[in-house]
Amino acid sequence: MNVKISGIGYYLPDTIETAEDLSKKINKSVDWIISRTGVNQRRISSIDVDKMGAIAAKNALNKHSEQPDLILNASGVGKQVIPDTSVFFQKELGFDGIPSFSIHATCLSFLVALNVASNFIQLNSYKKILIISSDRGTRGRNYNEAESAALLGDAAAAVVVEKSDENENSKIIDYTMKTYPKGSDLTEVRGGGTNLHPHDNKTTFSDNLFSMNGPMIYKMARKTVYNQIQQDLNKHNLIVDDIDLLIPHQASGLAVKAYSKFGGFNKSNVVNIISKTGNCVAASIPLALAIAHEKNMFQRDDLLYFIGTGAGLSVASMLIKY
Repeated sequence: MNVKISGIGYYLPDTIETAEDLSKKINKSVDWIISRTGVNQRRISSIDVDKMGAIAAKNALNKHSEQPDLILNASGVGKQVIPDTSVFFQKELGFDGIPSFSIHATCLSFLVALNVASNFIQLNSYKKILIISSDRGTRGRNYNEAESAALLGDAAAAVVVEKSDENENSKIIDYTMKTYPKGSDLTEVRGGGTNLHPHDNKTTFSDNLFSMNGPMIYKMARKTVYNQIQQDLNKHNLIVDDIDLLIPHQASGLAVKAYSKFGGFNKSNVVNIISKTGNCVAASIPLALAIAHEKNMFQRDDLLYFIGTGAGLSVASMLIKY
């Protein structure tokens, strides 16, 4: 699909919570937190996801004179159940009349939204699409689950997607997503829906908090992700060294390092920001993209490879020529 990312922006809250700060809340040592999660610090937001996302979106739209003609919310957890969070993004941006809705696939929401947006553009349904991922993972931390509580952070990131010009090589080369429902109970927020409604007597406080079986997810994800990488490379007659930059979901320090340890990627070609941001849910992948862009880690015509996992368990990958 002949599309390009024409704008990138992000927002990181000013407040930093260090591993030492968190250790007092979860009754674990600093060494325990860092060794288990790889997270030295994360950001804590004092503003909600709509305001966070709007800041990231303004940064992404900075060089664009025209408004987007579609806004996609690609976040993990919304501002509220109804209306859709994309409506609040548009409200904060001061726009009016732009169609807005959500693409939800937990931590993979950005990749799925990027694929959907690209298809829309390829079909000439829209010309300029704004994708926003904004998550306040720290709002749902369960301090009784020390490992998951130590992982999560807050952030927002956004991109603008348009059709590539005739003289440009930018394109999406491939996209794949697979879901394995046997992992459906490994990552959960059980409450808030029809199953465990807030009015139900059986709904507990912890049902509304993030719950994760880290070791089981890592065991299941490592195999599925490795297989996905091999299939993608073989499909396009590529080797690891052909990829200019790998941009993975920042699931955990162990997970990000696995791309080098088991996947064969050079550490310098893997975007690794988790130690300073934590796992920012759906904002994780676009945030990694935005920070890599800010650091000039890639340029036009580079081959970028996105890959990650989401609750379900799902795995998705995308190969693009930037």
